[in-house]
Amino acid sequence: MKYARPIALILFSCLILVFSEFESPSGLTATQAPEPQMMSVEDLKTKLGRGRVTVIDVRDAKSYTASNNRIKGSIYVKVRRLAYRLTFSPLKDVPRDSDVVTYCACPHDEASFHAARILLDNGFKRVYVLQGGWDGWRKANGPMEPRPRG
Repeated sequence: MKYARPIALILFSCLILVFSEFESPSGLTATQAPEPQMMSVEDLKTKLGRGRVTVIDVRDAKSYTASNNRIKGSIYVKVRRLAYRLTFSPLKDVPRDSDVVTYCACPHDEASFHAARILLDNGFKRVYVLQGGWDGWRKANGPMEPRPRG
C-alpha cells in the first residue's frame, strides 16, 4: 500500500501524455503545427509591391543553377539546410509573425511544402507555398532579378 500513491501518480501522468497526442476539436494534436497555406502568384506580386513578405527559394541545386534569375528579393536555401540556416542572417532576422512564402520548381510544390513545414515547426506563424512555384511565377511575368553567381 505504501507504493499505491506513487504508482497512481505515474499512471495518471502517462494518461495525460497519451491523451495529449489525440486530435483536438480543431484537428491539430498538441505537437502538430498547422499546415501551410497556398498563395497565388497574383497575391505574391501584390505583397512584394508592398514589401511585406519574405520569399524563400528552395529549388534544388540543378534547377537553381540552370536559371539565371530568381524572384525579386528571394533568399535561396537548400531545403535540407533550412532549419540550420534559420539561426543565421538573413533568416534569423525574419519576424516569426510576418508573411513567408516558399517556392520551388517541383511539379507539385513538394520542396516548398517541406520547407513550409520546417518554418512552421520553427515558430513561423504565416507560412505560404507559392501555387505553381517557379514555373507559375515565370509564366505570370512576376518580378525577377539575376541570381547571385558563385
